Amino acid sequence: MASYRMTSDQAAVVWPWLAGPGLPPTGALMGMDAQSGGKFYADPVGWVRDDNIPVTNHNIFSMGKPGVGKSGTTKAFALRMLCFRHYKTFVPGDPKDEYERLCRFLGVEPIAIGPGLAARINPLDFGPLVNGWADLSRAEAHKRAQVVFGRWLTLLGGLVGSQRVGGAPVPFGPNEQAVCQAALEDLTGWSEGATQLRVTTIPHLWAALDEPSAALVNTCRYATQQEFMDGTRLLRNALLQLVKGRLSGLFDTETTVEIDWNAPIQSLSLSRLDALGDEAVGIALTCVNSWGRGMRELAAREDVRIVIRDEAWRQFRLGVDAIKSFDADLRFSRGKGDEGGDIQFAVMHKPSDLLSVGDQGSQAAMIAKDLLELADVKILHGQKPSVAGELDEMLGLGPVAKDLITGWAMQDKGRAVWSIGDRIHQVSTLLHPIERQLTWTQPVAEAG
Repeated sequence: MASYRMTSDQAAVVWPWLAGPGLPPTGALMGMDAQSGGKFYADPVGWVRDDNIPVTNHNIFSMGKPGVGKSGTTKAFALRMLCFRHYKTFVPGDPKDEYERLCRFLGVEPIAIGPGLAARINPLDFGPLVNGWADLSRAEAHKRAQVVFGRWLTLLGGLVGSQRVGGAPVPFGPNEQAVCQAALEDLTGWSEGATQLRVTTIPHLWAALDEPSAALVNTCRYATQQEFMDGTRLLRNALLQLVKGRLSGLFDTETTVEIDWNAPIQSLSLSRLDALGDEAVGIALTCVNSWGRGMRELAAREDVRIVIRDEAWRQFRLGVDAIKSFDADLRFSRGKGDEGGDIQFAVMHKPSDLLSVGDQGSQAAMIAKDLLELADVKILHGQKPSVAGELDEMLGLGPVAKDLITGWAMQDKGRAVWSIGDRIHQVSTLLHPIERQLTWTQPVAEAG
C-alpha cells in the first residue's frame, strides 16, 4: 500500500475540504461550522490572547448584501456576549433604529437625536480625561491634553473635509490644524494653565476664528488680522455650515445626555436625521463616534464594549478626513492591548463601500482599503457574483471562499464565511425564535 508524506499546506491542496484546526469553545455560540460539523464559537478578545490563533486585533468587519442576515448575526453576537462578565454593547449611531427593539428587550430606552428633541451631543466634550484635572501632575496633564486635542483635531478634519468648494473638499492641512488647536487651547484655558478646563463647542470655535484676538493672530504667525481672515476663510465657512446648516442645534451645544455604562446596551438613534440625506447622517455618525471614543478613553481594560458601527459607508462617503476619524477609532480600540478594550464592529454592504470614498488610487480610497488590516475578523455574508472579483482582490480569499460567499451563503439567512486571521470557517448562524423577533430587520410577521 503506497503512502505519502506532505505538509499541512500541501494536504490542503490535495484535499481542499479537509477541515483545519478548530477554534476553542469560548465566547458566543453562534451556530454550526459546516466544514467541521461542529459548533462555532466567536470570541475575538480570546482569539487575540491565544498564540495558536493568527489574530492580532479583535475588530470586526461584517459585509453582505441586504437581506442575507448581517443584522441578525451582529445582534445575536452582541446579545449572546452579554452572558459573559464585563461584555456590553454600545451603538454610537443607529441610522435606522435597528437596535431599538433589542434595547427595550434589555430594559434600556435608546437615546434619540433629531430636530426638536432634547438630546444633544457635544463632539468637543472632554470625556473622563478631564476628571480631577487640578490634581494631575504636569506630565500627566500634558499627556491627557495631547489625547483630547488630537481627538478633536481628527474630528474637525472629518467635519471640515465633508464640506465642498467647487466640488473639492475644504482642506484641513497643517495650517488649519494649528489655527484650530491654538483657538481650542485658548477657549479651554489650557494655554493659560487653568486648573479647571472650560467646556467649549464648535460654535465657540467658529466665533473665536471669526473675530480673532490679537494674541491668536500672533500665535498663528499671521502678520495682520486681515491676513488671518484671508488665510482661514474656507475653514471658517466650513465651520459656519456645521453651525448653521442642516444639523444646527444637534452637535453645537453642551451634551445633555447621560450614558449609563453599567447598562447592558446603549444606543444613540439617528433615524430622525434620515430625511436630511446621507451626508448629514454621515456627519452625525462622525460626531457621535468621536464623542463615544472620548467617553471611553479611561475605560478599564476588562470593560469590553462591542461598539457597533452600522451604515459605516455613510461616513466613508464624506472623504479622506472622515476616513481618518474612523481609522483612529479602530486604532484606539487596538491600542488597549490584549487584556480587553472595545471591539469595533463595522457593518457595511460590500468591499467596494470602502473604495467609494474617492477616485481609484486616491488617498481616501487607499486609507479606506487599509482599514481592512485593522480588523482581523471579517464576517462575509452572501454577495452577488458581480462582487466576487472585488472580494478576491481586496481580501485575497481565494476561489473556494469566493464561491462559498456567492453561492452557499446566498442560499439562507445567517450563512457567512468567517475569515479569522488566515483561517476560513463556513458558519451558519442559528437563531432562537425569540432572537428572530429581536434581530431580524424585516417586519416581525415575516420574521417568524
